[in-house]
Amino acid sequence: MSAYGWALPDPETQPAFYQDVSSKRLLAWVIDSVLIVGLTLLVLPFTAFIGILFFGFLMLMVGFAYRVVTIANGSATLGMRFLGIEFRKSNGDRFDLGMAFLHTLGLSVSFAMPLLQVISIVLMLTTARGQGLSDHLLGTVAINRAGHR
Repeated sequence: MSAYGWALPDPETQPAFYQDVSSKRLLAWVIDSVLIVGLTLLVLPFTAFIGILFFGFLMLMVGFAYRVVTIANGSATLGMRFLGIEFRKSNGDRFDLGMAFLHTLGLSVSFAMPLLQVISIVLMLTTARGQGLSDHLLGTVAINRAGHR
C-alpha cells in the first residue's frame, strides 16, 4: 500500500498509466485555453461589451468556472478528455466538485506566482507520477484513461 492509496496505479509496475501524461497535460492546457478564450468572447456581449475593459479578469473567471465544471463532471477538462487523460484522487476515485474546486484554485494560485508554476513544472517532469505542485499538496494524480494507454 502506497502513501497515495491502494487504488492508484504504481508507476513502476504500471507505467502505461503515466506515459506521456505531462506532455498531454500541456497540450490539454493549450486546447482548454483556446476554448476559454472562445467562451469569454461569447460572454462579452452579455457585459454590454464593458468586459473589454477587464477582459483578462473576465477570462480568469470564465476559465475558473470552465475548469471546475468540466473537472467536476468528468474528472477532466475537455482538452484532457480529448487527449485521454483524467484526474484521480489518492484513493483512486474521480474528482468531485470539492476536489475540482481545490485543484483549480491551486492551479490559479500557481499561475499567479510564477515561481510556484516553475516548481510545478519541474515536479511534473521529474516525479514518477508526473504530479504538479497542486497534485502533491492534494494527493491527486493525472493518468491515462483506460483504453488510451
